[in-house]
Amino acid sequence: MSDDDSRPGGGGGSAGSDSAGSDSARSDSDSGLRERKKRQRYQDISDAAIALFLDKGFDAVSVAEVAAAAEISKPTLFRYFPTKEDLALHRFADHEDEAARVVRGRPDGVRPLDALCRHFVDGLDRRDPVTGLTDDDTLYAYLRLLYGTPSLVARLHEYTRRSEEALAAALGGGIEGVLGAGQVLVVQRILAEENWRRIQEGASAAEVYPVAVAQAELAFGRLRTGLSAW
Repeated sequence: MSDDDSRPGGGGGSAGSDSAGSDSARSDSDSGLRERKKRQRYQDISDAAIALFLDKGFDAVSVAEVAAAAEISKPTLFRYFPTKEDLALHRFADHEDEAARVVRGRPDGVRPLDALCRHFVDGLDRRDPVTGLTDDDTLYAYLRLLYGTPSLVARLHEYTRRSEEALAAALGGGIEGVLGAGQVLVVQRILAEENWRRIQEGASAAEVYPVAVAQAELAFGRLRTGLSAW
């Protein structure tokens, strides 16, 4: 299998007044295709690694084994994932600045907490694994791997710190931004852990869903009022 994810560009432009526009559209299309292929390659390599980690344990799997399972060379693997831990934590990569993106992209007139609450509840609707509301048993095996491996826990702390920094900046920075970001991310973690716990105790995602929504709205409501109810 070739290790090159690039795709050669098209040939010479066609004659006519719209040739420049056609070439630009082709370039955009090729660029989008390359980006999708690159993202898929990251996903495929990470999935191969996680399957091995779940089967044998993180420490028992070598980078060479992961490269062989993904049908790439070790140097190519390191171009995608600089460390072994990155292979396991790739599933978190798209979520690292998710809360910050929600705040920055919220419609005019919508408060940050309202946007974050709506986004979390929408995730419950979609059964997004990051909310803890899913019937996928492999997620829980993955979480046990993650929290049971010290080097992965350490990297997860780095991920959390970067998430807090991004959200704090989106909230305006300063001590208020830092405090707000810390509280929001703790609330999201606790809500997800509560959902995981109920499902691990035998409930289905459908059974947990109404409680999960109610607790999300309660938690974000407490943040809005500054816990004044206490």
